[in-house]
Amino acid sequence: MMFDRQPTLTGELLELRPLRQDDWAALFAVASDPLIWEQHPDSDRYKEDVFRQFFADALNSRGALVAIDHATGQIIGSSRYHALDAAERGVEIGWTFLARRYWGGRYNGEMKRLMLEHAFKTVDQVLFIIGPENRRSRRAVEKIGAVYLRVAPDAKGRESVVYVLTKAAFAQGPLAGAA
Repeated sequence: MMFDRQPTLTGELLELRPLRQDDWAALFAVASDPLIWEQHPDSDRYKEDVFRQFFADALNSRGALVAIDHATGQIIGSSRYHALDAAERGVEIGWTFLARRYWGGRYNGEMKRLMLEHAFKTVDQVLFIIGPENRRSRRAVEKIGAVYLRVAPDAKGRESVVYVLTKAAFAQGPLAGAA
């Protein structure tokens, strides 16, 4: 199954493009806000040494995208495709964060819509793996139509909540036709 995990995707508000090494300073400027991470299992990710490892992992994943605000040209966050599963015809979207001034709807909605439209050209389902206490992220994926699937360990063995959005549900959901 051929799936481009680092496309350039353009919407009305945002451009998503592959993460580059020279994005470090701009992305860390966003990520250095402790409130972004307060509900996340890695709540110390705002610290430079911790974020440096996150950034290196994102580059090495070859699935990370930065979000750029069309109006300002500034990097305002990032997200990532991960764990392509050819047998299940699925992929995970995660590691998403945005600067706080972009919280609350339109920007996250457009980021997810762009990523989902791209994913559903190839796969039939998208998973979101979220820390149980991360209420903001859980509400955000529920808002776009994802449904609770199960509790499972994340990559670090911690309990996580898994949501799924199928291609069919996406086509009928709140982001369908929002382009």
